[in-house]
Amino acid sequence: AGTTFLRIIIGALTVLIAVSIKNYRDLGAPGKRPDLDNNEYWGAQLKQPYKENKAVLPFDISVDPALIADLKAQLARPLKLQTPLEGVGFEYGFNAKELEKVVNYWRDNYLSKWSQREDFLKQLKHYQTEIQGLKIHFIHAKPSKAEGKKVLPLLLMHGWPGTVREFYDFIPLLTQGSDKSDYVFEVIAPSLPGYGWSQGASRPGFGVAQLAVVMRNLMLRVGFNKFLVQGGDWGSLIGSNVASLYPENVLGYHSNMCTNNSPMGQLKLVLASLFPSFYVDKEYAHFYKGMGHLFAHIMEEMGYAHIQASKPDTIGSALAHNPVGLAAYILEKFSTWTNAEYKYLADGGLTKHFSYDQLLDNIMIYYVTNSITTSARLYAESMSKAQMALNVDSLPIKAPAGCARFRNELMHAPDAVLANKFPYLVHSSHYEVGGHFPAFEVPQQLYDDFILYVNKTFV
Repeated sequence: AGTTFLRIIIGALTVLIAVSIKNYRDLGAPGKRPDLDNNEYWGAQLKQPYKENKAVLPFDISVDPALIADLKAQLARPLKLQTPLEGVGFEYGFNAKELEKVVNYWRDNYLSKWSQREDFLKQLKHYQTEIQGLKIHFIHAKPSKAEGKKVLPLLLMHGWPGTVREFYDFIPLLTQGSDKSDYVFEVIAPSLPGYGWSQGASRPGFGVAQLAVVMRNLMLRVGFNKFLVQGGDWGSLIGSNVASLYPENVLGYHSNMCTNNSPMGQLKLVLASLFPSFYVDKEYAHFYKGMGHLFAHIMEEMGYAHIQASKPDTIGSALAHNPVGLAAYILEKFSTWTNAEYKYLADGGLTKHFSYDQLLDNIMIYYVTNSITTSARLYAESMSKAQMALNVDSLPIKAPAGCARFRNELMHAPDAVLANKFPYLVHSSHYEVGGHFPAFEVPQQLYDDFILYVNKTFV
């Protein structure tokens, strides 16, 4: 009887292992490319058949002086801020004392020199074209020192709560080139649809996959059939979709926030958190905090994402005509996402890496374009059941990929977790300095890493 029972146990274990192996393989199997419409219309409802205006025209980002005057008047109203708890920095959110400093500077200093800030933003060349019914804004920066260099087109994408303002120190490095590489870059840096000067979709369903279609069509519109992709935050996810959906167009993919959201990737991420020694190089073990830290981080920092994924118009309406609230909501992320330890500082460490002028430039782009609501909608659309059903995350990126990890990023995925999504990961790096906004915070370091990746890819 004992032998029979042992055989049954062995048989059951054998079947369980076989099923587990099959399920594991199924999880890692490449997904099927979804049948997306490359010309799907996302603009306002029309009475006549749609005819796309394919012209690429210079775009004036000038702001109506009346809007600036009204903003200054709003900021002059008495602030009704609650006194912070004693001994508290940013643990409860944006510290009211620091917010008062920001608002006073915004009103009395920044807006008084708005014409200078506007000229600064105009130093790069801005354009607009129509893609699938949406007016898309982008910066087009051509190489300034291309002699003796090979020029590569680059699609450069920001995330939330950023804008193209993040790239104003990064783009010149890309276009001027250096003695570190034979390559220089022609940069297309769009405002994502619904962000800044780019029009948002007029109907539901416009998530990261559909946005990736627009970004690819933009690159084709400006004459680039093959190009590199770089981005972080949404720029990373959208870029990943562009590379997965259009391998024929993407020369390479580089990101400062590589993720693997496929079922296999998520399983590996959990396993890596539970058994880090099997997945993480000991030299960089301090980059990977484990499941406990990940759960605590989600509980503490991801509330905004849940709001924007479920009720984007509510939070958008609360902020659209409330410049003080808008500043607090966005600038808080430039504190804790730059370094989580800054939440213990009374000023949130905001000016350790950024100036008020830099931060307010970014706020102004959201404010003057009234784009906080449309930017938040991307969360709802990208986390919908319809978007998940497309399963683009299960499509591997066939182009050479490079992943840069900056120590204070919100979270990191080790190479072993990324493997099935990035089968051609040619470059992987770790940096002790930097957080969620490296193009803004440490542009030279990001450029150096990007060049290392490019040099490995195009040998």
